[in-house]
Amino acid sequence: MNIIKITGGVLVLGLCAVVGLAYAYGFILDPSPATPPRENSMYEFTMKDIDGKDIKLEAYKGKVVMIVNTASRCGNTPQYEGLQKIYDKYKDKGFVVLGFPANNFMGQEPGSDEEIKEFCTLNYNVTFPMFSKISVKGADQHPFYSFLTHKETNPGFDGDITWNFEKFLADKDGKIIARFTPKTKPEDEKVVEAIEKALAAE
Repeated sequence: MNIIKITGGVLVLGLCAVVGLAYAYGFILDPSPATPPRENSMYEFTMKDIDGKDIKLEAYKGKVVMIVNTASRCGNTPQYEGLQKIYDKYKDKGFVVLGFPANNFMGQEPGSDEEIKEFCTLNYNVTFPMFSKISVKGADQHPFYSFLTHKETNPGFDGDITWNFEKFLADKDGKIIARFTPKTKPEDEKVVEAIEKALAAE
């Protein structure tokens, strides 16, 4: 009888540990926040860039903006190269990429802001704006990503971030008009088509 109780207790503890790790590493998706963000536009947010300076996102009003959560040790990390290429191609036409490092998935972004900046510069010659590391899902999710993923503030493109390098595209008025999966490369035909259509819009 005691053996059965001990075995049962071990199994319960083991199950709790597995579930906890699954949440921590992103295998189980957290539900969308119950309370919608108070902000109604991406332009209402002020974010710290990778050098620690406050940047008001309203500075990008009038531009087509791609928002990407990034990581340095992910199978998708080479997408930095594609992000830089589309930034170089369209930046003079009013397009910008905003990179938000996050360590939410399998600990694939463990570095400090300084280390992340050095990695991006040395390995991919990144010149598009990079921001301070934040959380993009879970209990400590940054309000900006709560805004992006909540059904009341971003209907049609809401839902949890599923992995590193998920991409949102905002038009010149800051409205999200497209969302692309982590595996969708920045230079993919449908991504380029969406960017060019948004740039051409009056």
